[in-house]
Amino acid sequence: MTTTWADFQQAEPDLAATVRERFGKYTHHVLATLRKDGSPRLTGLEAKFPLDELVLTMMPDSRKAQDLLRDPRFSLLANPGEGAEMGGGDVRVSGRAIEATDQETLDRFAKAIGAPLPFHLFRLDLTEVVRTTVENDELVVRTWHPGRPVRTIRRT
Repeated sequence: MTTTWADFQQAEPDLAATVRERFGKYTHHVLATLRKDGSPRLTGLEAKFPLDELVLTMMPDSRKAQDLLRDPRFSLLANPGEGAEMGGGDVRVSGRAIEATDQETLDRFAKAIGAPLPFHLFRLDLTEVVRTTVENDELVVRTWHPGRPVRTIRRT
């Protein structure tokens, strides 16, 4: 069963709004994929919400696209911003990236993001969403997994 952004948004609307806001603060974020040998690859990426869905788009045959086509597991970290303040906290979504290949879907998203084809379009099957903040003197980690409520851990 696939867990889409809409599923997450319906299950946890407040956390989803916070996550979307964090991704919206900056254009570029950090994508983690797995290379052929299993080692991690970190690359910059624009994360977008065209048609109200978080998707990943990449140039044809880019290394990160090749990674996801071979092994769809990913983690996407929202740009934390400048300095050590991390205003708004740290946000990460993880799961599996599923390439959309049907022409109708590609055309709809190309129009929505204003980018010409060809490009790789990956829809996301979310397996984890994490928000980390500092509140007063506590580190607060909120974690969501499909089918479960948000779990909060506080550390001093």
